[in-house]
Amino acid sequence: MFRPDLVLIGFGNVARRFLRLLDERAEELRRDHSLEPRVVAIATARHGVARDVRGLDIARALDLVERGGSLASLDTTPDDNGPSSAPVAGVDVIRQAACAAGSTRPLVVVETTVLDVAAGQPAIDHVRAALSEGAHVITANKGPVAFAYAELEALARAAGRRFLFEGAVMDGIPIFNLVRETLPAVHISGFSGVVNSTTNFIITAMEGGQAFAEALAEMQAAGIAEADASLDVDGWDAAAKAAALANVLLGATITPREVDRTGIGRLTAEIVQEAVARGRRVKLVARGKRREAGVSVRVGVEEVPADHLFATLVGQQNALVLETDLLGEFSVVQLGGGLTQTAYALVADLVALARRG
Repeated sequence: MFRPDLVLIGFGNVARRFLRLLDERAEELRRDHSLEPRVVAIATARHGVARDVRGLDIARALDLVERGGSLASLDTTPDDNGPSSAPVAGVDVIRQAACAAGSTRPLVVVETTVLDVAAGQPAIDHVRAALSEGAHVITANKGPVAFAYAELEALARAAGRRFLFEGAVMDGIPIFNLVRETLPAVHISGFSGVVNSTTNFIITAMEGGQAFAEALAEMQAAGIAEADASLDVDGWDAAAKAAALANVLLGATITPREVDRTGIGRLTAEIVQEAVARGRRVKLVARGKRREAGVSVRVGVEEVPADHLFATLVGQQNALVLETDLLGEFSVVQLGGGLTQTAYALVADLVALARRG
């Protein structure tokens, strides 16, 4: 039985849905996957910190945060300098948990802080600290993979730990695990995809006559759009995903800042409707290609023919096409995405850890 202690760094919508999925599927995870986790620490930017080496009361933690309260009442390890409602760095919480962890229970850090497109911080520091302290890491944050994959993967190997990030691209649809676990000896030479749900929803809505701002507001209300909507609209989210794909699948060492990027901010309903009238569809497409001079990566608005796979994607649907040497091109299509799917990626990564023991 794999009984890890979980440290949650970030406790937003994805992390809270992750915990609810663990509760909803607890019996199945225990029976079929020999997985029985407990949460020993939660660190948030807005709601303080809760730590308990015996395991936190998750129902109370969820209730406190969703009512806008502080986690301080659940904390059994107050800091010397003040109560747990005062800011405590995620790195410190990780180190404290590592010191308190029992030798019989592996430590897993679950990193779900907000994407930072400037440098991928503080998520990268959280991952570094976790691996350095002997913890496994699972994350839905694109930042560490997009900015520092090679370094962090090397650190994980040296520590004999795993750094897993299935939720970084296409929610819970397996991309990285698909390649890692099921494509031995296959070389990937490139990829193309529609990988941002918010922009695809906006474009589809404008084809039907809805205003750009109205469609964006709908995505924000649903919790699908990034907290900073410009990350979606200006193509930064897609650029971060493209950088992550290039770093992991093509061996690149780039950051989102190095991706040739154009967002959808200048699109209007008239532009996308005129393309439809000509038998084409407008899409925000991410592309990466291995070339003799290195790996090229770009994100930009493209018109695709009406019979192209990408043209069939409506609303929040996504697709990724992989170019390979032995299998040619093949695609993975996501017909529905959202909060549950992203949270499920964390569950899937946790199960992957359980399978490795």
